[in-house]
Formats: sequence, structure tokens, C-alpha cells
Amino acid sequence: MEDRITVEIQDGVADVRLVRVDKMNALDDAMFEALVKTGERLKTEAGVRAVVLSGAGRAFCAGLDMGNFDKMASGERKGGTGLVETPRTEGGANRAQHAVMVWREIPVPVIAAVHGVAFGGGFQLALGADMRFVTPDARMAVMEIKWGLVPDMAGIALLRRLIRDDQARELTYSGRQFTGEEALSLGLATRVCADPYAEALAFARDVASKNPDAIRADKRLMNLADDGDQRAILLAESVEQSALIGSPNQIEAVLSSMQKRAPNFVN
Repeated sequence: MEDRITVEIQDGVADVRLVRVDKMNALDDAMFEALVKTGERLKTEAGVRAVVLSGAGRAFCAGLDMGNFDKMASGERKGGTGLVETPRTEGGANRAQHAVMVWREIPVPVIAAVHGVAFGGGFQLALGADMRFVTPDARMAVMEIKWGLVPDMAGIALLRRLIRDDQARELTYSGRQFTGEEALSLGLATRVCADPYAEALAFARDVASKNPDAIRADKRLMNLADDGDQRAILLAESVEQSALIGSPNQIEAVLSSMQKRAPNFVN
């Protein structure tokens, strides 16, 4: 798996890097497997308080490996019924979708650091993160239409939560490329920065210094807001806050702030 993804954990931050550098981190079977296994591992990894997801080399992720399109062009790969019949997660994702959605299921914030290109499946992978820090000249695209396909790695489900319906349709129907600057104006990028990897790590370290119980509760609420109704969200806010108030880490957050010292949280 380490020929596809590496993971280094330090001071509560998991530094996850796609390392298929010779293929611009394109998605092949091994990469899908590595994404799922890494995400599942980080769901329960002790001490992890934030995650940075990035690509080594010239790109974040160039999308589906070209070998798959070669098979389609030759007729070797026909039909897609397996996509429907394949086993699915409790949340309804098939394997390819789970490679994206697993990052939303990780109970701590995930920041994608995007440079170079994030095309097709690579763009959808970035959408699976809580936030996206991108370079001004990064190039992104909902590229599936180029191959006569639709986004099928949770792209539609995630895209519609971030931007207007007509904008999502325009990008999906056209498949056109857009820059990091435009992504920011659309609402698809969180920050534009010269070095998104460095800024993502700095942000992750800042998150890791906060009360981990509150951060995890924040993410649960944010995820619920994506899918839940108002009544469920309002009740969940009360449930989460009741559990936090007076807890050891919440008391430590107050004491350390009042005493102007670094907090000492317990995972």
C-alpha cells in the first residue's frame, strides 16, 4: 500500500500523501484500495485529531488511470451493472464512492491540499475533505463528460452541497477546467495559497491543539447538517453540547485559556 499512499502521524496530525508520482497519483485498483484502507484506519487511529490529504509530485490526483479508458475504447470493458450490484457501505457507497466518502466519515477534520491538477475522480476525492486549500493555478474539472460518463465517486452528492445548482450543472455538463482562483469564487475552495500543503499542515496543527471532544462533535454536527432536517440538527446540537459541558477536556479548555497556557487535552 505504501507505493500508493504514505501516512505519517505527528502531534495529532495525520499527514496522508498520495505517492504514485509517475502517474500523477492517478486512481487504479491499488489506489482505490489504499484510499479505503487508509481512511478506515484513521477512523479509529488513537491520537489523530486532524488529517491533511495531499499528492506528492506534480499533482494532487489526475483522476482515473488512463488504462481504464483504454479498455473502454477497445471494448474490453463493457457494461457497468457491477456498479449497482456491488456491496455497499451502511451509508450507501460502493467501493469507488467509499474511497471519497470515507474522508467525511473520519471523525476529525480533513484538509485537502491541492496543487497541479485534480481532475474527475481526483476532484471528487478533494470534495470528500472538509476543506480544500488550493494553489491559484491549480486546475480542476468535473471531467467525466469528456469520457461520456457521469461523476460516480459521490461527486454529485458532494458538489450540490457546496455550490448553486446551476453552477454544478454547468461544470458537470461542460467538463471544463477551472483554476484554484475560480474554485474559490465558486465556493469549491476554502483558501487559495502559494503552498497549500504547508498551510494545511499549519491549520491541522492548530485544530489538533483544540479540545478534541468538541472538534469531533463539530464534525458530527456538520455532517448531520448535510443530510438531516432542522429538527434533528437542533436536537443534535443540544445533545452534543450537553455531553461537552463540564467534561474534562472542556474544563481544561477553559482553564488553559484563563491561565494563558497551552492546553493539555486527553484523547
